[in-house]
Amino acid sequence: MSLPTTPTITAFERSPDRGRGLARDMRVRWALEEVGQAYKVRLVSFSAMKEAAHRALHPFGQIPTYEEGDLALFESGAVVFHIAERHKGLLPDEANARARAITWMFAALNTVEPPIVDRSMAVVLEQGKPWHAERLPVLEDRVHVRLSELSSRLGRADWLDGAFSAGDLLMVTVLRRLNGSGLLEKYPNLCAYVARGEARPAYQRAFDAQLAVFTGS
Repeated sequence: MSLPTTPTITAFERSPDRGRGLARDMRVRWALEEVGQAYKVRLVSFSAMKEAAHRALHPFGQIPTYEEGDLALFESGAVVFHIAERHKGLLPDEANARARAITWMFAALNTVEPPIVDRSMAVVLEQGKPWHAERLPVLEDRVHVRLSELSSRLGRADWLDGAFSAGDLLMVTVLRRLNGSGLLEKYPNLCAYVARGEARPAYQRAFDAQLAVFTGS
């Protein structure tokens, strides 16, 4: 009888977020911590990410990747879904509730995250460009549209659809990308929602593990 394989994920050797938990390996770490699955981490440099060995795992030369036996995956959402499907705790057992949780996973990555990433990339890469002052408010308006819609849907609930699920895990990590922007603070229920996610013991273990990479502790 073969022993279960401990999965290995990849993460930045030196994360550009300076250990704030914004890199996408954080999502995978959190999911693994939620289901109680031990895992290994292989750190990769920016140069190594573009080399053939890493591109064999991730054709776009990014992180995270996930290896488990002869299975290799990329894309953080796909990896979280894989983990959630194979372990209890991140997807409901009831079929309709499970389908709704998966829908929220897609919504986090396909509907809410893109305008947030567009805005953050403009802040980082377009400072000083002649169009920046006019473009940034347009990008922030797009973020506000999604935040307003999400806030209305969440209302006073703790989580998006009943119990905490992989949909909440991904949504919280997406919303955290707005830290320091001042945009999320206009939606108190979303701030409280993110805080509930960050208060989960599994989140805290994952955050501490990725922070330790940056601090060298």
